Amino acid sequence: MKIAFTTLGCKLNFAETSTYRRLLVEAGAGTTGWNLPADAYLINTCAVTEHAEKKSRNLIQRAHRLAPEAPIYVTGCYAQLRGDDIRAIPGVRRVFGEGEKGQIVSVLCRDLGLNGDQTAGSGDFLPAYSSGERTRAFLKVQDGCDNFCAYCTVPFARGRSRNLPVCTLVRQAEEIASTGIREIVLTGVNTGDFGRTTGESFLDLLKALNAVEGIERYRISSIEPNLLTDDIIDWIASGTKVLPHFHIPLQSGSDTLLRRVGRRYDTALFASRIDKVRAAMEHPGGRKVFFGIDVIVGLPGETEALFEETYRFLSERIRPAFLHVFPYSRRPGTRAADWPDQVQDRIKTERVARLEALSGQLHAEFVAAHKGLRAPVLWESTLKDGRMAGFTDNYIRVERPYDRTLAGTITEETI
Repeated sequence: MKIAFTTLGCKLNFAETSTYRRLLVEAGAGTTGWNLPADAYLINTCAVTEHAEKKSRNLIQRAHRLAPEAPIYVTGCYAQLRGDDIRAIPGVRRVFGEGEKGQIVSVLCRDLGLNGDQTAGSGDFLPAYSSGERTRAFLKVQDGCDNFCAYCTVPFARGRSRNLPVCTLVRQAEEIASTGIREIVLTGVNTGDFGRTTGESFLDLLKALNAVEGIERYRISSIEPNLLTDDIIDWIASGTKVLPHFHIPLQSGSDTLLRRVGRRYDTALFASRIDKVRAAMEHPGGRKVFFGIDVIVGLPGETEALFEETYRFLSERIRPAFLHVFPYSRRPGTRAADWPDQVQDRIKTERVARLEALSGQLHAEFVAAHKGLRAPVLWESTLKDGRMAGFTDNYIRVERPYDRTLAGTITEETI
């Protein structure tokens, strides 16, 4: 019995799919490549944009063409938001919404005759972490969001903000450490909002994870600027395993647009968080903090003047190491979808290109500023053209001739 798995979307989806795979293999399933005929398919979908929904549909239809008799199981955000549409696609056996993810493994075990009736958690939170890699794992620490920004379907697809207790996540980190993995990326929909369920705080979680033996590095996959507090920054800077690498959503550098879509900060607060991190963690002539910034281009009402505010804020005030640029996608059911001042696709494309060019320039400058500096590098096992690659603590990619003994180790290298 061979199952093919595929995942669209975020690191959270990736961690969840890895958990389904791990538990099903323990129950006796085999696995096969996504592009090959299989006995069953499990597809974890995304709905963050119209393009993601279309890609999800195409993957389901492709699986049916590959193996017309194989049952297809679908989960993820697209499954939650468009379940009836998916059920109408030939080959689909079962669609799992957000509150049904814990049933996925047990249902597949029963349907496919596997040895066991395993569950993947109880209640409305699916515990998850990725496995199978030698260097890095993604640990799901939080799910859902209470913000309901005007453009976003996430609260409808993922539910309200919730989390597992710190003690449970520490045990999962210990499981990850036992496999030899050295780095954990903390993932969530609104990671910094950790604690809604248990009354704990994100800083409580960081401190507890810092004590886990065997894990030497933690990265925070994304944190809202208003939740990146002085206490968190000062503690990380005091000498911890949390790396100088922050992924922070901005979405727009225009206060007019931030207010309109319901973001919980303005550009002044955003800039203050960047300044605070740099002051706490950087030293003249030393390594800099890597900032990756999310930006949405073409939000309704984004005039050329408002876009220029975003461009100048990023290019002159923030100057991050990388920009993750998205064109706004009109999502049914959101407030922004009904606003009359939608931006033309042609204009979105032009603005995306401008910000991607800026991102390339800023990243090149960030890397160039580190030439000749020493940094710890966690080496990956990938072999390509006789070389291997790894990442510094502040996320600069470094290459060297392949050496099997270095895979999964951390060494000091000159950038």
